[in-house]
Amino acid sequence: MTVNDRTPTSSGFYVTEEAPIHADNPVRTPSSPAPDILRCAYMELVVTDLAASREFYVDVLGLTVTEEDAETIYLRSLEEFIHHNLVLRKGPVAAVAAFSYRVRTPEDLDKAVDFYTELGCRVQRREDGFVKGIGDSVRVEDPLGFPYEFFHAVEHVERLAWRYDLHTPGALVRLDHFNQVTPDVPKAVRHYQDLGFRVTEDIQDSDGVVYAAWMRRKPTVHDTAATGGDGPRMHHVAFATHEKHNILAICDKLGALRRSDAIERGPGRHGVSNAFYLYLRDPDGHRVEIYTQDYYTGDPDNPVVTWDVHDNQRRDWWGNPVVPSWYTEASLVLDLDGNPQPVVARTDASEMAVTIGADGFSYTRKDDAEETPEYKLGHQL
Repeated sequence: MTVNDRTPTSSGFYVTEEAPIHADNPVRTPSSPAPDILRCAYMELVVTDLAASREFYVDVLGLTVTEEDAETIYLRSLEEFIHHNLVLRKGPVAAVAAFSYRVRTPEDLDKAVDFYTELGCRVQRREDGFVKGIGDSVRVEDPLGFPYEFFHAVEHVERLAWRYDLHTPGALVRLDHFNQVTPDVPKAVRHYQDLGFRVTEDIQDSDGVVYAAWMRRKPTVHDTAATGGDGPRMHHVAFATHEKHNILAICDKLGALRRSDAIERGPGRHGVSNAFYLYLRDPDGHRVEIYTQDYYTGDPDNPVVTWDVHDNQRRDWWGNPVVPSWYTEASLVLDLDGNPQPVVARTDASEMAVTIGADGFSYTRKDDAEETPEYKLGHQL
């Protein structure tokens, strides 16, 4: 099914009961049951300058230090009660060591081992965890090349939601989601559906090419997303604020500190997810999104939203162009030995190529585009 086969809503996107995304080369579905994933819980980032990263994430963004030593810093957001949402580990190459998810029960770790072993994936398990504050854990190199972790047992720390004396104007309150860059989005969607993820939104064209998809376990728009591009790589990790004014305060702070060059894109309003956003780059170039005001998706019949790739408002509701770096640059991911995974080129059309440049176009009003397509960057620059 393509966007041409669906009925548009009054807002310009399309809805269906479930994501009709077909994978030509799917990962086979294991007979072993998948672990019951609760939510994205933390990311382990390798950084090359630990002091510079600490300044960015703690002094500028206001994350709380749970504990630290000469090689590693454990950080959490203000409403978190588990040990951390972000691990910064000093290393020679900036990369992602783990996309980590909490599972419902200890027995789900056994399921994770069986699920990925049946797929022939590399699997490691440590009863005392791979990082501080996390107990029995399973790490895998998943079929798409990403380092996934699953855990249940955690060390509890104080939830600082009531400590308003510690809250800054740009307070980060929760880890919201990950975003993964992968060459074959339908293949990624099909595999993560086997893990129990449900699609909430996607971007397609009239030929059925899928450029990105958003998938959730908790009842928000996503816990992770698959963005089409050369991969496996990490596009961004996202933290939530309560209100959009918190995001504006972060922009003001960065300006006051003469660090506005950390702002890559935004602030703005997404069409996809309906969320208010800001994209930053940390000292190693890891992309961090600050995110707020998406919507509830927990009902079993929650409709899937599909956007036309040429809709000028899909990525930015106000129609602002997306900077090319946002499409092309992303962080490496590591295998279980700590080596960067090789990056495979996307062979399907790229979203940037079909919407920006001599051959690409976008539209604000679809009827107008049939007569005079908008060459977005040409209009803006």
